[in-house]
Amino acid sequence: MTEHTNDQKRAVILLSGGLDSATVVAMAQAEGYSCYTMSFDYGQRHRAELNAAARVARDMGVVEHKVIGLNLNGIGGSALTDSSIDVPETPGEGIPVTYVPARNTVFLSLALGWAEVLNARDIFIGVNAVDYSGYPDCRPEFVESFERMANLATKAGVEGQGFRILAPLQNLSKADIVKAGVGLGVDYSLTVSCYQADDDGRACGKCDSCRLRAEGFQAAGFTDPTRYF
Repeated sequence: MTEHTNDQKRAVILLSGGLDSATVVAMAQAEGYSCYTMSFDYGQRHRAELNAAARVARDMGVVEHKVIGLNLNGIGGSALTDSSIDVPETPGEGIPVTYVPARNTVFLSLALGWAEVLNARDIFIGVNAVDYSGYPDCRPEFVESFERMANLATKAGVEGQGFRILAPLQNLSKADIVKAGVGLGVDYSLTVSCYQADDDGRACGKCDSCRLRAEGFQAAGFTDPTRYF
């Protein structure tokens, strides 16, 4: 991990191990942030994304990478946390079954707690409102509302040291994200985007996340280093 001086501005970044969040880490570093990354072992279908997050954090030299254990599979309701619900392999209508109830609300809340402990004022999340699967907690309205709540619910916020929830990918296409990451030197071969990757991190090539990733690389004019099973 990289050594940073105490006067460098700090940020907590949600790091899933996928393309988007890896790009966000690179963007934050380019803006001069000392980066602390947080991932969640929340009962998801596979551990490949957690392994990818650890690889990305190590490769990018973040100050600290923290993994928090949760039990969102205890409430289920999503194809990503309930193995009895199949991951869809064709585009559908409405909010898909891969939506995990309240996931980003829970993740941001824990990131907020760590940010307050670290005396960090900026929290980065890689949500996107352009090429996304219709998740309600990826919309700008959600990000803005959470920021307001963060400054009402914390000691730091009440004392006037407000938090910002930053979503730099919010209005970018997947192709734009890929171009930005390549320009910043992100090694996308370390990342895993598939909803049902195998233990070796190989992707299915059929789920929404695989489709959006492949289309993004193609539109950006770069080769996707994803390995498929």
